[in-house]
Amino acid sequence: MTLTALIPLRTPTGIAVLTTALMVLCLTGLAQAVPVTFSVSGPDAAAITPTVDAFRTDLGTLNPNVAGSFGTGRREINWDGVPAAFSAPNLLPNNFFNVNSPRGAEFSTPGVGVAVSANAADGPVRFGNIDPNYPSLFQVFSPQKLFTAINSDIVDVSFFIPGSSDAALTRGFGAVFTHVALPNTTSLMFFGPNNESLGTFFVPSVLGDQTFSFLGLDFGSLEVSRVRITSGNEALAPGQLGPGVTVMDDFIYGEPTAVPTAVPAPGLPALILACGGLFVLVRRCQRRRYKTA
Repeated sequence: MTLTALIPLRTPTGIAVLTTALMVLCLTGLAQAVPVTFSVSGPDAAAITPTVDAFRTDLGTLNPNVAGSFGTGRREINWDGVPAAFSAPNLLPNNFFNVNSPRGAEFSTPGVGVAVSANAADGPVRFGNIDPNYPSLFQVFSPQKLFTAINSDIVDVSFFIPGSSDAALTRGFGAVFTHVALPNTTSLMFFGPNNESLGTFFVPSVLGDQTFSFLGLDFGSLEVSRVRITSGNEALAPGQLGPGVTVMDDFIYGEPTAVPTAVPAPGLPALILACGGLFVLVRRCQRRRYKTA
């Protein structure tokens, strides 16, 4: 059945109904999900723990580190179980948390790689191997290890069905940071299934050393294919001790789940064409009505 059969376009009421429907279609088609935001900063771990726990509860039950998707719940990475062979001064394999310890997350960076700091038994802690003053700037939320990019302040986190190369989506992602001393520098940028931007959100800052910040966003449904993390505005390096150096601790994210096979909602160009066509149809029907009146 066609739209003209359902709506009597030769009457003022029919034209009004179609116009209203057209407006609703265009507005709802362009709308994006508004995520629930969990944001906090403070001088110590205790200051941010309630918000971190609230985000955990929001995403659901913690799932075990095994291959396959549970469909619901959450995964976490706290870095502390990474073996010495894959910890500083060595690089962490980008797919460690999808292959070695299946949690459906892989990393990339414009730098030379990503790294996890060492345990006290294996070497300088909290990236003291890069600069001996870093342990006085950074602190751990969950002992003993931290995470960073090397030669960059950017890390991309892409999601997969844990233990596979199949792309996945998650409903939300959050991360703990230490030493976010500058406002509007550390951020999470979210991307959808077609690599479209879902928005950039800034991590709250707090003055001082060995401080903590947390930012987590829940989109409420499977929206996120990738997250770009920008940590401060300076890469870690010997002698780089300014307020722009920031590193990461725990990652918390919704269970990576298979990309839905349903037809996606039309993008902006398609909506513009559809709306334009419907407006033309309405105008033609109006002109015909006036000629036959």
